[in-house]
Order: sequence, then C-alpha cells, then structure tokens
Amino acid sequence: MIWTKSTFTDSTSCVEWARPAGSVLVRDSKRPAGARMPLAEDAWQGFVDWVKRNA
Repeated sequence: MIWTKSTFTDSTSCVEWARPAGSVLVRDSKRPAGARMPLAEDAWQGFVDWVKRNA
C-alpha cells in the first residue's frame, strides 16, 4: 500500500493517507503502525474540501 503525506501539515503533525479499493485510510505519520481510520470516498473528499477552504 502506498501512503501519501499531506502537504497541509507541518513537520510535527503529519497526516498520511492511502487508497485501497473503494475507501481511504488515514493515519498519523508519527505512528505508522498505529490506528488507521477508514473513510468512504465521499467523506474523504468532504474532508479535503473543508481543509482547502479553511487552510
């Protein structure tokens, strides 16, 4: 699985995501073996849109 780091984060708080078939997984880059939050594609897109509007 390929993880991508967000360009909207700084060096101390990074969010990464991966796109397995049909969903999106989100994790804290400081804890790559830790919890991963699954999101539906539409929920992920809503989150990305919100970040872009409020960044």
